[in-house]
Amino acid sequence: MTDTAVPRIQTKKQLRKTLNISQKEAVASAAMTATSDNFLNPLAIFFQASALQMSWLTAFPQLIGALSQLLSVWLGSVLPRRPLVYITAFIQTAVVMAIAALALINPGTAVHWLLILAILYHSSTNIIQPHWRAWMGQLVPARRRGTFFAARTRLTMATSVLIFLGGGAFLSLSEKAGISWIGFAILFAVAGIGRFFSSRYLYLMHDPAAKLIKSTTIVSGTFKQMMSSMQDKDFRNYSFFIAGMQGMVAISAPYFAVYMLRDLQFTYFDFAINSIASILTQFITLKFWGKVSDRFGNHLVIMITSIIIMMLPLLWLGSPSKLYLIGVQIMAGLGWSGFTLSTANYLYDIRPHRSNFATYAAVQSAIAAVLVFCGALFGGWVAEFSANSTYLQEHLRSTLLMVFCASSFMRILVVIWFLPKLAEPKIRHRPQVLQLVLRVSRFNAISGMVMDWLTVTSKKKNQKKDSDKHKK
Repeated sequence: MTDTAVPRIQTKKQLRKTLNISQKEAVASAAMTATSDNFLNPLAIFFQASALQMSWLTAFPQLIGALSQLLSVWLGSVLPRRPLVYITAFIQTAVVMAIAALALINPGTAVHWLLILAILYHSSTNIIQPHWRAWMGQLVPARRRGTFFAARTRLTMATSVLIFLGGGAFLSLSEKAGISWIGFAILFAVAGIGRFFSSRYLYLMHDPAAKLIKSTTIVSGTFKQMMSSMQDKDFRNYSFFIAGMQGMVAISAPYFAVYMLRDLQFTYFDFAINSIASILTQFITLKFWGKVSDRFGNHLVIMITSIIIMMLPLLWLGSPSKLYLIGVQIMAGLGWSGFTLSTANYLYDIRPHRSNFATYAAVQSAIAAVLVFCGALFGGWVAEFSANSTYLQEHLRSTLLMVFCASSFMRILVVIWFLPKLAEPKIRHRPQVLQLVLRVSRFNAISGMVMDWLTVTSKKKNQKKDSDKHKK
């Protein structure tokens, strides 16, 4: 076997055991992400974070987390993959437990400590993700990926929804009892316990690439590919369009929770229901958008969903009604599901043939992280300015509505400027799709459902290939 050959699992028994453990890991990790990613902003609101501090909680963790992917590339060249993943996961366990302790202690500097812990949390996630994807890609046989990841997705989705709803209900009860800090502490402790078991399962899993394949060119080669990718006009326009959209979304991202919990006096359970409406809509409509993009092309889907996304913040101005805002979130789910899917497929189509897809995705993520950072800080300035305006206080039910208007206006500018520049690419031949396989990793207001996704070839096609090999 050469260094570039893909390592294989040693025995069927070992494979079966590892895949079973991986499904348990999916449930355990979902218990963490459903809590940490969805209740971090409500915790900051409980700590009475200012508008500017809320923007920091979006800006700095996103930026430093994205830069951690570069650190992850280097670590992967000097450390074996499996220990790197489970050790980082154990570190993340400690971070989530520290958030639970922070909620219980509630010091005067709680927001600053929460910002530090959020940075560590996102950095850990970004270090783990590239190696986890590569690990699972080598571990799961191609013919079983559809069934395996579909089952894993169902487990993740069910756990996330239950934890989100249960957490919202539990926090609402603790708030009524006047012990919100205990509610948050218990909720994040459960998240930490989930991550602990997740880390233990990762430790028990087999890695077919157990030995480190040392390479002195992996880092320099990656940077060369990143620099050369920006010379491609189509990729450059695409990258700045996606990054621009995410950056303009980040203007308002931290404030939807503030608007609901502080200004509209939603309970935590109401907040959870509102967010889940978008998650479920995205999950349900993904296949629909997949069919539309296959038939009419990704460019059309990007155009339609971009128009939806750029108008979303303005819809929040319509009514404070809970049912109305659930309707807005359903519309958001419809837009984000198609946007996420079509832009990923578009990247596949425009990248040069036989180039590294992961490198192009990493470049786009890095540019987006910088613009998200800038957008979030700008949103914080708009929120602070609006809050200090006596005129806006007298004429608006919430000064945060100005932030929503600013976000929508900036999204419209990005769409008007970049969308005409996105050329309709020549559709590259893709494997026949059996199923869109998703791993829901987290949900936030910046990019809707954040997920790891892949397409797999149909069983019939794989079986035909295997049959042809046997005939030969």
